[in-house]
Amino acid sequence: MSSRALFNKSLALTYLGLPDDYTPSPESDPIPFLARHLMQLPPHLLLHFSYITSAKERTALPAIRNRRLKYTNSNPSQIHFTSARAKWPNLWQGRERTGLEEGEDEKAWAENEFLGGAKKHVGKLGGLLGGYEEEREAERVRTLRIERAAAAQFIPEEDESSDEEEEAEATPDDDSPEEAKAWFERSVRERLIYGLLEPFDYDKVDWDESLDEEDEREAEGRWFDKDDEC
Repeated sequence: MSSRALFNKSLALTYLGLPDDYTPSPESDPIPFLARHLMQLPPHLLLHFSYITSAKERTALPAIRNRRLKYTNSNPSQIHFTSARAKWPNLWQGRERTGLEEGEDEKAWAENEFLGGAKKHVGKLGGLLGGYEEEREAERVRTLRIERAAAAQFIPEEDESSDEEEEAEATPDDDSPEEAKAWFERSVRERLIYGLLEPFDYDKVDWDESLDEEDEREAEGRWFDKDDEC
């Protein structure tokens, strides 16, 4: 069963007290519908719109962009440099060897945790495992970059990047390590906001009403107050 087949427009319409033939239709015109009613729908119903809209499509909604912006401004750990570079290595343009930190972690485990850290049993195991882990991580990064480059060659002409995407894709030219790191962190944040960061769980951000500003929540209350008066 396709994800679109899982979408039930009646859930949102019934909650809002709207007729089945309401336009814009939540099923055939989900983005215009959300533009009107995003702030009035609870997260458990909004989650269903992930079946029929992409993160990139939802970027057209100012409320969604604001939620993503507020999320990135909260500085979550997964978009910190070390975590983000491990999760999205294909975006990192730095020139240092990849897998070094992972290799050091593996080496430290072997030396301190394996067999209680008994040196006579460990021997050179720590260095050996560290080297293997560094090689595995470096290979993973190479594979992701190759896949990304291959995918880019098959992008249809009509799907070429917009100005926002081009800005998010811009790469540093002969930057210092500090500048390259800053560019990478900024790129991750921009791609997240524009719905271009993959893989990323957009559902936990796009449908999180706690990320709304106070005046947006008041607008939601006014909608239902007006409905009660009718």
